[in-house]
Amino acid sequence: MKRVDLYVMVGTILFLLPFFISETVYNFYVDFNASHGMVTSFIKFALLATFGEAIGLRIRTGNYNQPGFGLLPRAVVWGLLGLTIKLAFVLFASGVPQFLAYMGMENAPQALKGELTLAKILVAFSISLFMNIIYAPVMMTLHKITDTHIVNNGGTLSCLLKPIHFGNILASINWEVQWSFVFAKTIPYFWIPAHTITFLLPADFQVLFAAVLSVALGIFLAVASLKGSGK
Repeated sequence: MKRVDLYVMVGTILFLLPFFISETVYNFYVDFNASHGMVTSFIKFALLATFGEAIGLRIRTGNYNQPGFGLLPRAVVWGLLGLTIKLAFVLFASGVPQFLAYMGMENAPQALKGELTLAKILVAFSISLFMNIIYAPVMMTLHKITDTHIVNNGGTLSCLLKPIHFGNILASINWEVQWSFVFAKTIPYFWIPAHTITFLLPADFQVLFAAVLSVALGIFLAVASLKGSGK
């Protein structure tokens, strides 16, 4: 372990500690998230998912940052992706129980709000399943496109103002890695079970659990990006 790893570990603990030891800080976070959920999602993913990418880079190269990696533009992109993730959570958490009710499971919306039962687990799993097979691949591919765009432009903030050449980037993606690792492994073996747990938790804890998962998301996509580039 390098000294920088110790600094990062201590910094992370100090950053998260107030949310666990101070009821005032935690209540402020919960209240602010309830009133400004989209703003919170932008900040949460900008910080934590980017941190996950930095950890992914550390795993692959031994460094948390390097020239051309572009931590700042990645943070902006993750913030914007966080808005779509929050949107997906709202849409699927509301829509899937209604769909299940339409298909004959009439108590699905009520089961999700009630005590832990087999019905609630089934509804939570269904939400996670639909969200991860419909939305997640699109989001992950969009992340790959923006990730490549940032790297191609030297990791500078100015790249956010430059047009993204979607066709060229899509043609250059290593689809074997994108499919075999990002889609075929992380979605069924991690994201569907993890988000099933998310939707079983009380609403306040869903926010914190999703924040932790965003770090894992950043790690997975950063590792996939580096595997696909051969670095």
